[in-house]
Amino acid sequence: MDKDIHQKYLLFNQDDLKWNMLVNSVGYQCVKPNESYPPSIHPPRYLFSTDKGRVLDEYQLIYITKGKGVFYSESLGRRNGVAVSEGAFFILYPGEWHSYYPEAATGWDEYWIGFKGELADRIMTSDNFFAKSSPVLSVGLHDDLIGLYRKAIEAALEQKSGYQQLLYGLVNHLLGAVCFYCRNVPFSTSRIMDIIVNARDIIARKYRTITPASLSDELNMGYSNFRKIFKAYTGFAPAQYINEVKMSKAKEMLTNTSLPIKEIAANVGFDYFEYFFTVFKKKEGRTPTEYRYLTQGINIRQPQNE
Repeated sequence: MDKDIHQKYLLFNQDDLKWNMLVNSVGYQCVKPNESYPPSIHPPRYLFSTDKGRVLDEYQLIYITKGKGVFYSESLGRRNGVAVSEGAFFILYPGEWHSYYPEAATGWDEYWIGFKGELADRIMTSDNFFAKSSPVLSVGLHDDLIGLYRKAIEAALEQKSGYQQLLYGLVNHLLGAVCFYCRNVPFSTSRIMDIIVNARDIIARKYRTITPASLSDELNMGYSNFRKIFKAYTGFAPAQYINEVKMSKAKEMLTNTSLPIKEIAANVGFDYFEYFFTVFKKKEGRTPTEYRYLTQGINIRQPQNE
């Protein structure tokens, strides 16, 4: 962008309130080296002294795309500044004192979007990925993130019918993308990615018989180290992941075939039908037969060989 844009106090109506999230502000500004900060064009509610800091009644997602500076917050300790540079993403929390500013020698380019509401509170407090204790995230520079901010700015400038719902979706997209990029930073080396890709490929081909121990052997890795890497990347221990693949194949067969359920359990690699039945019901909240009736659209129960 070639000019600063500050859209504050965005309007909303009663229908917008039903979505449980409202976007209040969005914008972009380029602070040149040795330029005063913050700019004097901030409205009083958003204006702050970098020495005194401020407290807002909304969340803000701020993305630094050029330059570097420092960020402070109450949870970090008012004197414990965290260095931020291009590719950094930091979060302001409602009711939380904070201050931030670019270094005079570099200035910075920043995008931001501010939002609040019941859904916002749920997202920002229920997922332990986002926390006041670690508000600065190393995301890196990504064109898609910049594109989301620019789309939000465009929507706020035009304020067409339903623009609050569009902004709501963009905030969720931003949060999801930031989470995605941050969680993949530790796996950016080609060696780790090769391990994950190979492991998934082996499981896809051998899920019926593969065990976590034999999988790590096939990858020429110690099981403990492999389990740690695999779980950090997928969110599943290897045994859990293999079971998830088996369950996915079982659901596909329940939906698309008329094979007896015991045969399906055996086909996907469950040696004991009772275990398959228990795991399936716990995961899906219904028995395999009930799942088959639901997904095949069968309304009248008929005897089924489980």
